[in-house]
Amino acid sequence: MAGKSQSVELKGVTKCPTGITGFDDITGGGLPQGRPTLVCGSAGSGKTLFSIEFLLNGATGFNEPGIFIAFEENEAELTQNVASLGWDLNELSNQKKIYLDHIFIDRREIQETGEFNLDGLFIRIEMAINAVKAKRIVIDTIEALFSGFTNEAVLRAEIRRLFRWLKDKGLTAVITGEQGEKTFTRQGLEEYVSDCVIFLDNRMIDQIATRRLRVVKYRGTSHGTNEYPFLITERGFSVFPITELGINYPVSTDSISSGIDRLDAMLGKNGFYKGSSILVSGSAGTGKSSLGASFAAAACSRGERAIYFSFEESPDQILRNMASIGIDLKPFMEQGLLTFHSARATTYGIESHLVMMIDKINSVSPNVVVIDPISNLSSVANLKDVKEMLTRIVDFLKSTGVTALFTDLSYDHSALEKTEVEISSLVDTWILLRDIELNGERNRGMYILKSRGMHHSNQIREFLITKDGIDLKNVYIGPGGVLTGTARINQENEEEAEALIQRQKIERMRRDLHRRQTALNKQIEELQMAFDSEKDEIEHAILEAENRAGVLSSNRDKFSLLRGRD
Repeated sequence: MAGKSQSVELKGVTKCPTGITGFDDITGGGLPQGRPTLVCGSAGSGKTLFSIEFLLNGATGFNEPGIFIAFEENEAELTQNVASLGWDLNELSNQKKIYLDHIFIDRREIQETGEFNLDGLFIRIEMAINAVKAKRIVIDTIEALFSGFTNEAVLRAEIRRLFRWLKDKGLTAVITGEQGEKTFTRQGLEEYVSDCVIFLDNRMIDQIATRRLRVVKYRGTSHGTNEYPFLITERGFSVFPITELGINYPVSTDSISSGIDRLDAMLGKNGFYKGSSILVSGSAGTGKSSLGASFAAAACSRGERAIYFSFEESPDQILRNMASIGIDLKPFMEQGLLTFHSARATTYGIESHLVMMIDKINSVSPNVVVIDPISNLSSVANLKDVKEMLTRIVDFLKSTGVTALFTDLSYDHSALEKTEVEISSLVDTWILLRDIELNGERNRGMYILKSRGMHHSNQIREFLITKDGIDLKNVYIGPGGVLTGTARINQENEEEAEALIQRQKIERMRRDLHRRQTALNKQIEELQMAFDSEKDEIEHAILEAENRAGVLSSNRDKFSLLRGRD
């Protein structure tokens, strides 16, 4: 007889949040709770920082005290290192939120006699658990712990025993390990017995360091499988899961001013769409940076925050140059509305630039961003990598509703309607600034190549940079093409002279018409006076005739009575 089927409730892996920016997004909540996680990588990749931040965030943000077992740094060194990130380990230790234990390993102290070799370590950890009621633990690093083992069989047995012991205690453990030649760790075993393996990479590309993180495995749950750039700053460890961004971000129908009234009118929507991406391309000296500064200044004038990323000029240089054309950015900096970040493109790798910009944007929460110019990034990576990086930043900015303006340098040998890093298909609005050479002069022109969702102008405007700011002028089409500069001014003067002649002619005609009207009115007045005079005479004659007729009628009646009429 078949037995009754029993329902089994399936539960996924419980996650322990790390509090590390971006990492919990990649893993869907954090590290596996009550299980060991291996964090491996080469020297300087950030293993210790990742683990200590996991521990500190647990103690201060999630009410989970932790233990840090160090084999290489003592308590004083570790406290000093962490203080640079704003953490006071001594205070946390006094509050029994963190337990620090430095263990010096001497090879002579390790006796490979079987399964009891780690008993001393277990006893110390047990004491630490009881002291702070620990929920988390970090062991840094596993190589230092097993440096005295020479028998591979014993080594493997002890590693398994350590991981099992931690799991039995219900501790969420982070164990750091050095990268091997062809394996994630030197022993090549730790990654197999760990429930989660995180690989940190600090690679050199063209003499520029680039940091990346990858979740190699995570038992019992799905996770991001790509390589993610990360950054180590004064605020700690930050991971950016931008490779997971899609294109399902919301859009807005509200507009945001470009800072130039006539350009707003050309766009047909009183400016750019809020949250859109704008590309301003052109050769050197066409005014790309000026347009970007005008856009940032307009945002700050509305009380919004802006970030200006510059790869060519320092903040002071930008302030000086923009002040010379009537764009005063200094007050906005003093008010905290405008933030500059200037660095040569060769300072970081392409991924580090991306991470740095996103970190800055996350910390400032701006309304608009200016990146000037993106073409400089091609000096640190090939065009494919630059385009991939810019695709990520565009998607990130759109997902956060930030309006972004990118400038791109077009070289003399390249086609005007082609960007150096080929991102024109990614942006919503593309404005082209170009040189117009005519009559020995070099002037600037502007036109809108595209602006998605807008009935924008298809006209070319002369782009003037004056001491009072940016001005757009109508251009004229002459026999030789577009007229700009003095040719445009001459054309304007000719048109103004012709307009003056026409105005004078119209004025003369109006005066003649007025004279004719005056003469006519006078004639009418004289005729009216003559008519009125004749009217009076006629009316007087009528009155006399009526009076005479009345007298005759009265006399007739009298004579009739005298004759005895009935």
